[in-house]
Amino acid sequence: MSRETLEAAPALEELRVRASALDAADPLAGRRDRFVLPDGTVYLDGNSLGALPAAVPEALADAVHRQWGEGLIRSWNEHQWWQAPLRVGDAIGRLLGAAPGQTAAGDSTTVQLFNALTAAARLRPGRRLLLTDPGHFPTDQYIADSVARLLGMEVCRVAVDGLPRFLAERGDEVAVAGYSPVDYRTGELHDMASVTRAVQVAGGLMLWDLCHAAGALPVRLDELDVDLAVGCGYKFLSGGPGAPAFVYVARRHQAAFDQPLTGWNGHADPFGLSGDYTPAPGVERARIGTPPILSLLALEAALTAFEGTGMEEIRAKSLSLTGFFMDCADTLLDGLGFTVVTPREPHRRGSQVALRHPDAYPLVAALAARGVIGDMRAPDLLRFGVNALYVSHQDMLTAVRHLWEAVSRGEHQDPRLRRRAAVT
Repeated sequence: MSRETLEAAPALEELRVRASALDAADPLAGRRDRFVLPDGTVYLDGNSLGALPAAVPEALADAVHRQWGEGLIRSWNEHQWWQAPLRVGDAIGRLLGAAPGQTAAGDSTTVQLFNALTAAARLRPGRRLLLTDPGHFPTDQYIADSVARLLGMEVCRVAVDGLPRFLAERGDEVAVAGYSPVDYRTGELHDMASVTRAVQVAGGLMLWDLCHAAGALPVRLDELDVDLAVGCGYKFLSGGPGAPAFVYVARRHQAAFDQPLTGWNGHADPFGLSGDYTPAPGVERARIGTPPILSLLALEAALTAFEGTGMEEIRAKSLSLTGFFMDCADTLLDGLGFTVVTPREPHRRGSQVALRHPDAYPLVAALAARGVIGDMRAPDLLRFGVNALYVSHQDMLTAVRHLWEAVSRGEHQDPRLRRRAAVT
């Protein structure tokens, strides 16, 4: 053992005991069996791509071989492919605190953002401001800029903590505010209730991007009177790479919801083949083009991993995991150049921990070589996403221990680990 290992041995043993006790008392420990995880791998990148749910391969095989292979086009009716966007939407809605008939699944997050933001602006004619967070995920900012150009509006980038002052000064000009409850870089969790209320009191509409929240924490869309929300299916929902996104339209807005991409699937009578567009009633008008059925069925199967588990249970374990990770980092990484940037207060963090280090990229690569999968975000953040359905406290300790060993041994100095791949 190295000198560093000898010095840390007592601290490691104490953390091992804690991890074992926490995992032994974990009511969700059995949920890990609902996922296919490679042996010897600690997977902490579920905030980018969720692990494979065990129900998905069989569901996809059935969709391909029986439903498509044997049923052919008849499966649109016989296996209810046509109803899949609303059926899967309602399954997602249950995790979001949304009553049935307000959520539809399909298309990409980018498309859903564009439609929802444009429709929201149309619901507030005469107001010319679109608000977004300067730290928002780039796509959200790009789409806000594009919608503003199309509609002759102005985008104002206002951080969450600056919203009260901005709304006090120019709130009567705001049509819609598009924010995320979780900062994708740092994992900071914002107060959805107070932000939603502030925007609505000013007369604007609130659009939440739930990509880093759906399936990770309770969001209570109906309870908070949220106007609109979008999100992806491939992060904490584990629907697979490129899984369909979703849109939530509060029932009170559906009759006036006028989206820009009016595809035939959102028509009131799609097979009537009229040359004029008449929107379908309810949230069905949020449908656009022919849905990606194989991906939708994979996402539907993935959502069964949540059965019998409440979002409050998931949230409680997530907070325990992230809190324990930070304790491990405080103990093992002290003096090694790391800074924990995720808020310590439980009510202020999502389901990830971010560490700042100038060698973030090669360190993440060094961890991957050791079987610990996280990711990095430029310029210097190591991100560790926590899906409470399949991550354990022992995983947390293992990840930090490997990070400590990699730094102590200088493994991240290997030039091969500093060559940037296309995806970081």
